[in-house]
Amino acid sequence: MDESADAIELVDTHTHLNDAKFADDEADAVARARAAGVTRLINMGDTLESSAQAIVLAHAYDGLYAGIGIHPEEARPLTAADDEQLTAWAQDERVVCIGEIGLDYYWVKDEPTRDLQRRIFIHQLDLARQLHLPVCIHDRDAHADTLAILKKEGQGIPAVLHCYSGSVEMAREFLKLGCYLGVDGPLTFKNAAKTVKVVREIPLDRLLVETDAPYMAPVPMRGRRNEPAFVRFVAEKVAEVRGLTLADIARQTTANACAVYGLN
Repeated sequence: MDESADAIELVDTHTHLNDAKFADDEADAVARARAAGVTRLINMGDTLESSAQAIVLAHAYDGLYAGIGIHPEEARPLTAADDEQLTAWAQDERVVCIGEIGLDYYWVKDEPTRDLQRRIFIHQLDLARQLHLPVCIHDRDAHADTLAILKKEGQGIPAVLHCYSGSVEMAREFLKLGCYLGVDGPLTFKNAAKTVKVVREIPLDRLLVETDAPYMAPVPMRGRRNEPAFVRFVAEKVAEVRGLTLADIARQTTANACAVYGLN
């Protein structure tokens, strides 16, 4: 099967072209993505400022969409004005989710800050429900709390576990809630046995491919600045793990992206 760039269609469902590391060549990065078969991508916000920039980019380039939200590492009490701004942005046709939101316990060890993260996560889940938008979730070293919050506060909200790093057993629990799982560059790393097992065992109709650019570039680009074009290497690894063609994986993950994020 011909698997040249013009024969496949990929969606990078989580990237950050709104990051300062792309300030000088975002247009070239979009062009390189298109050359690699990446027809659409979603720029995720992690602050109000980056959310605003994600929307600007979404209107500047065909095939770009935006997520809006507050990342757990940026967690702070949200004001009524913040809610009003997020609600106003959500009316934009290029905004497809509330994200990137969630929990990150990797750096945060003190309970008051973790509690703040949980409260802001729940607040944004409630906002997503009101706005009828899916959510993109950051979950680092916080699998149990993320699952517990989704079970209690996230019922009925379409959700993506971005850069999934948990076990197969935990993945099954998220899947019971209807979640999708996103995989990135770490799938291609030598120490990726746990994620490889997840990719091998979960239903393909719940899998997304993403880059989290400019972070975590996949093999063979590891050590370089990541960019949306490199999502092809993630998809190729998924194809290898599942014993399928790149075209098969591109077709299914693109359909999944359109389903959960309502892409057109």
